[in-house]
Amino acid sequence: MVYEKLGEQVFGTTGKLVIFGATSLQNTGAMLSYLFIVKNELPSAIKFLMGKDEEFSAWYVDGRLLVVVVTFGIILPLCLLKNLGYLGYTSGFSLSCMVFFLIVVIYKKFQIPCFVPELNSTSPNSTNADMCTPKYVTFNSKTVYALPTIAFAFVCHPSVLPIYSELKDRSQKKMQMVSNISFFAMFVMYFLTAIFGYLTFYERVQPDLLHKYQSKDDLLILTVRLAVIVAVILTVPVLFFTVRSSLFELAKKTKFNLCRHVLVTFILLVIINLLVIFIPSMKDIFGVVGVTSANMLIFILPSSLYLKITSQDGDKGTQRIWAALFLGLGVLFSLVSIPLVIYDWAYSSNGH
Repeated sequence: MVYEKLGEQVFGTTGKLVIFGATSLQNTGAMLSYLFIVKNELPSAIKFLMGKDEEFSAWYVDGRLLVVVVTFGIILPLCLLKNLGYLGYTSGFSLSCMVFFLIVVIYKKFQIPCFVPELNSTSPNSTNADMCTPKYVTFNSKTVYALPTIAFAFVCHPSVLPIYSELKDRSQKKMQMVSNISFFAMFVMYFLTAIFGYLTFYERVQPDLLHKYQSKDDLLILTVRLAVIVAVILTVPVLFFTVRSSLFELAKKTKFNLCRHVLVTFILLVIINLLVIFIPSMKDIFGVVGVTSANMLIFILPSSLYLKITSQDGDKGTQRIWAALFLGLGVLFSLVSIPLVIYDWAYSSNGH
């Protein structure tokens, strides 16, 4: 029921440590990205509710302080729960919030006209039609983050076994159905959000889509901001459970102990908060985690485990070929993405 245990049985201690490192890095990166959203969006929402301008500054609308308050006021109590099953209700509510976000993005596409700023002398051949014509395939300095970000978005592998253990009358068929529905639903939501978000702003779209919508005097956008904040807050404990259970499995402390449970939870949340406060942007998280742990968890580890487990099974020839191709794809992904991300960092650090 634990991914690390599977790695240990197949590849020994090395397999256990590699899986622990990959799952912990992935889930920590995901929690950091969610808390970044709280850090960036919650101050704007509070300013709107207070009737203040975006330029207003005070200690109680500092994103760093608000992240700490949210973490220890809301996330900590949820993380202290003993069983993952209780979080099914909060996860369902957070998913509803994201569906609402998608609906508003689609609605705003038809409400916001394509705005074209005054054309300057550097683009004399540009026209309004060009600025408002979608370019579905583009390549620029940020393209290197596309694949890592997609990989990052679709990693749920460390949570599969804990979720499977919580299923009533669990079976492989039932788990396959849960996986198929989850992946398909997330793909549709991500795809529609990306398409309609881009078709609203075209070349002016930003990495953080919510920042392009003007929330001032727009109650709907404020509601969306709050819904997204609630969604990410309620998702953090689910990821936290996996990190903590992996840590206990590595330390061979699987028997529940209340003091250890509380102490480890508190220390991990303190470390995560310090990282959120001091890491400059989400792009760095997506880049590092996407090309390392996400790639390992999606491509390399599952195919390697499968090839090792079925090494003596002659009836699995076709499946083993597919697994080998999947493994090759993961290696290729690393060879392409890691150098490009490093190059972009070096390019950016030189002031470009």
